[in-house]
Amino acid sequence: MHIKKRAVAATSVAAAMAMALSACGGLSTSSTGSGGSGGSGTSVGSGGPWPTVKVGGVGVQADIPDISKFCGTKPIKVGYADGNNNNTWRKATIALFKAQAAKCKNITQVVVTDAQNNTQKAISDINSMVAQGVKVIVTFGDAGQALLPTIQKATAAGVAVVPIVSSIGGTPGKDYVDFVSENVETYGKNLADWTVKAMHGKGNLIMLGGVAGSAYSQTVYEGVKKAVAEHPDVHLLNADGYVATDWDVSKTQQVVAGLITKYGKIDGIVSDFGGGSVGGIRAFIAANKPLPVWSANDSNEFASLWYQYHKQYPSYQIATESSRNWVVEAALNKGLAAYNGITDTEPSTYNLEIIEDSTNPKMMPKYDKSLPADAILSSGLTTEQIRALYK
Repeated sequence: MHIKKRAVAATSVAAAMAMALSACGGLSTSSTGSGGSGGSGTSVGSGGPWPTVKVGGVGVQADIPDISKFCGTKPIKVGYADGNNNNTWRKATIALFKAQAAKCKNITQVVVTDAQNNTQKAISDINSMVAQGVKVIVTFGDAGQALLPTIQKATAAGVAVVPIVSSIGGTPGKDYVDFVSENVETYGKNLADWTVKAMHGKGNLIMLGGVAGSAYSQTVYEGVKKAVAEHPDVHLLNADGYVATDWDVSKTQQVVAGLITKYGKIDGIVSDFGGGSVGGIRAFIAANKPLPVWSANDSNEFASLWYQYHKQYPSYQIATESSRNWVVEAALNKGLAAYNGITDTEPSTYNLEIIEDSTNPKMMPKYDKSLPADAILSSGLTTEQIRALYK
């Protein structure tokens, strides 16, 4: 299989147009029975352009079936259109996408693009894929609703598009095949619930998000607000929205250093990127300030730093949920099933739970000394694939 990565532009303009994920069907909280291809939920055959793919089901990672069921036999090009490939989460997700595509012998080419957080380039990247004859496109749409008209045109041209994690608005099953993500608001609330408990129900809390205008981070923030509302002695310092870090380690360190200067006392932090959180931890160390309770998604270094510093700062505890790079597996399955006319009933939305908890002896943070600091152990990649990613 030939892997092709297009050259990227040098410009970078922050995308401000985004729609909250709750506007899309991806935030259903209904339950789904387990099984190899998902359980109950919205029925297949809704009359949209991709009638063989179920939209709106809820489940867990184990409900994602093997890609071999959906490969088909026709030669096909697939693509991954990333909104901003600027961190290890994005790189791991692309690596997993390629690894999954390699399991289908009829996939002749994988096209990968990086919009560099530039809305116009994100639009151009998708148009270019369509022009190249790519028939299945999975996209992390950082540009949000600004991408919808372009994706609607791709759908009209017979291209099966599946956005992941960050909503682009519109209607799944009509404007594109489906939207695949974790239950984002619940993810934020779960992390905040744990954080508030570890703070003993009082103190100052901050939520760190990604790029400005991110639909994903905004929805995590809504979950955090719900948790905080249940505890009057907890003060959400960033009451007007999440603190933007661009999901970048260096930027996070700079931002957190500023927050320490501004607020002085910070007792807890919820972050939607564990890999970036290590920059924030470094900011506290550099300022010689006690490390707060911290929750995020998992990262090798995020876990190792707890082992390094928790004895020095006894109140410093951490918890994580899965970084869920593996949602790209479900997205590629759905895209292939749609294009090939194969029935696919796996979930659209995935429920996550706490997987590491330094306050629970049975769920202690995990890290692998043999892997790079920013490796993501829950990504879905094998240890060998993770090592290959960092060569």
